[in-house]
Amino acid sequence: MRSPTASMCSMALIVSLSLAAAAGPSASWAQAAAGPSGAGAAEQPSQVIQSVAQTFLQDLDAHRAAYQKDPKLLREAVDRDVLPYFDVQLAARLVLARYWRTATPQQQQRFISAFENSMFANYGNALLGFQSNRLKVEPTRVAPGTSEAQVRTLIHRDDGSDVQVNFQLHETPQGWKAWDVIVEGVSYVKSFRDDFGSQIEQQGLEAVIQRLERGEAPPQIATPGAGKS
Repeated sequence: MRSPTASMCSMALIVSLSLAAAAGPSASWAQAAAGPSGAGAAEQPSQVIQSVAQTFLQDLDAHRAAYQKDPKLLREAVDRDVLPYFDVQLAARLVLARYWRTATPQQQQRFISAFENSMFANYGNALLGFQSNRLKVEPTRVAPGTSEAQVRTLIHRDDGSDVQVNFQLHETPQGWKAWDVIVEGVSYVKSFRDDFGSQIEQQGLEAVIQRLERGEAPPQIATPGAGKS
């Protein structure tokens, strides 16, 4: 069985890419300009985001045909290249809020796995359309002792406009890790917490899990970029 951490990190990546893609179907990523790359605890937060994006998207460029034939390989690449840099347990707890504490360990894992499966079912193909250009990661410098940071990124679209995709990170014993993705001011943690919280309040957590296990996309993702020009 896939771990909850693998599922949640995949979800975060797909949220950012699918919402940006919805704003511009031909949008693609570029090599970031945030300083030296390479993962490590001593890096600045923007360097971590740059390194993760470059590693994954270069791999995507090299194996796009194989991933198109076998989506399981794409999921493995996301988990391998992105998983270590997301605090997925924190993100999951924040999405479910107080309901995380009352959920059983089995429900926690089912929720995360079902959510990720729903995301891949509805938007996994969007990842395959991205090329490794047009992403800019803005340099972020944090003072010693600072444990929270936001990394701002821009995705340049074909129409000349930009989509703002920011990452909230905090420092852990393993280095900087992201726990939220904010696309044009919309936090995926808050959006999903509001959506799921309303249904859980009325029908219970099990109803949300079953809804996702049926492959239904969360409303906030079902119409990504709605209202955006």
